[in-house]
Amino acid sequence: MKRMITLFSVLLLINTNPALAIEVNEIVAKANHAAYYQGDDGRARVKMEIIDKQGRKRTRDFVILRKDIGDDDKEQKFYVYFNRPADVNKTVFMVWKHIDKDDDRWMYLPALDLVKRIAATDERTSFVGSDFFYEDVSGRNPTEDTHELLETTDNYYILKSTPKNPDTVEFSYFKSYIHKTSFIPVKVEFYDKGGKKYREASVEKVENIQGYQTVTQGKMKDLRTGSQTILSYSAVQYDIDLPEDIFTERYLRNPPMNYIRR
Repeated sequence: MKRMITLFSVLLLINTNPALAIEVNEIVAKANHAAYYQGDDGRARVKMEIIDKQGRKRTRDFVILRKDIGDDDKEQKFYVYFNRPADVNKTVFMVWKHIDKDDDRWMYLPALDLVKRIAATDERTSFVGSDFFYEDVSGRNPTEDTHELLETTDNYYILKSTPKNPDTVEFSYFKSYIHKTSFIPVKVEFYDKGGKKYREASVEKVENIQGYQTVTQGKMKDLRTGSQTILSYSAVQYDIDLPEDIFTERYLRNPPMNYIRR
């Protein structure tokens, strides 16, 4: 009986020790900040290369504008304007990120002069034919998953994140390798319902820009199809004082070219 009480006490301590929970949550918060919230706002040119199993390439060129709302890494607005190729020219993808409800997402299709709302159920579908999903581009809300610290190495925190609502996603969990100094998630592995890895995101290049450690090249691989997509970032700028009103529906059809062409 005494042994059972002791064992119960140990289990209770493990499950309620706030230091353990705070450590994991702090890692997740810092990784989310490093990936999506550095600076008050930002701008970057992006070249996307979509490479199929046979090595054939398709490209997309676009500009990303981003503005944080508040200073608590919760509300944020994204604006993505496509320049090339011709079939996606003037296409716009816009996101309003929320911490307490589903994100709002829009896509403007110039060929149809149509503004389309992207449902929450479509967040994990291909972003303009690439291996990235819509949710990969703007970021997944950390509160949607339960996070566990699996291992700490000399260079990385290795986390396992399990969705709280598994029926809403196609993965059973994902593992993140988070750099211990920069807190950049340098690799993220997605596992299917059978426990097999089927997608892998990786950071290929990091540069110091205006004092911020910045990913300037990243890759997403689909291990099932053999395809991969590479994103290369250039002309990255932080803290450029973007006005909030450009992140509204009126600018889907009338892009803020003075910020896009900078």
